[in-house]
Amino acid sequence: MNDQPLPRRLSLGQCASLACIWEATTAKPGNVHRGADFEDLTYLDLVTSAVAIGPILDAAPAQRLGATLLAGVRATREVVATNTNLGTLLLLVPLAMVPRDEPLGSGVGRVLAGLDAEDCRMAYEAIRMAQPGGMNQVDEADLAGEPPASLVAAMQLAAGRDLVARQYTNGFAEVLGVVVPSLERGLAHGWALQDVILHSFLELLRDYPDSLIARKCGPAVARRASAMAAATLEGGLPGDEAYDQLLGDMDFWLRSDSHRRNPGTTADLLAAGLFVALREGIIRLPVRFYTREQERNDEIRNSKFE
Repeated sequence: MNDQPLPRRLSLGQCASLACIWEATTAKPGNVHRGADFEDLTYLDLVTSAVAIGPILDAAPAQRLGATLLAGVRATREVVATNTNLGTLLLLVPLAMVPRDEPLGSGVGRVLAGLDAEDCRMAYEAIRMAQPGGMNQVDEADLAGEPPASLVAAMQLAAGRDLVARQYTNGFAEVLGVVVPSLERGLAHGWALQDVILHSFLELLRDYPDSLIARKCGPAVARRASAMAAATLEGGLPGDEAYDQLLGDMDFWLRSDSHRRNPGTTADLLAAGLFVALREGIIRLPVRFYTREQERNDEIRNSKFE
């Protein structure tokens, strides 16, 4: 007789909150994490936001996309003073709307096909409320103007310059077909979860220049960040001295322009991939998030403040 307890299945909201917390906690180069804040954005802001959106996404399968997105942004702005998660919410909401008994690939396509003008109106209201950085005026479907009739059509106009928008036009191809398989490969190596997440972050950034960097700093800077991710991956595997050194060099360069080189879009897709991995049972709790060496380094760092 098997006395082992069955794995506990998290709710959709719990999957979303935990995915966002794991993404924020991972020490990704150029991003906020528990050892590195920005002047206007802290690790605590990200964790607080992750908790705030959980109940909203639990209710997502029974709600319209626009209403859920707007509720998520409102819940976030009630607890933090800056935009922490708009890109992540734009990705999580359609995924969370798919019932647990429906495959994500076909389900998210059904969700997107059912969007209407009211969804677009509320989505535009949510985006304006979040006040994302780096959003320049464009000729069509500009956020300052009247919302178009179709959110997917508006995303199509931005798909060439924004990786989050592109997911609305290709059935979340990069989230489901790139990020999730990358996480699966890292898990198969037996790495600690932080190393799995970080390696997947580097693989995604290597192959897809970050949209937020491109908007703020131009495509050449975004391509340089991708080249540094590629060089880091070529330097070895997690725990190798060359890999860790290249990570440090990359982190220094990304932070050296007042955080304008923050690979925020890459982080958004990573959080969405983690949500999928939790929803599908690819990642099962409990997990080993840190290696023993990382835990020892934390103990040494914390002892300095005792």
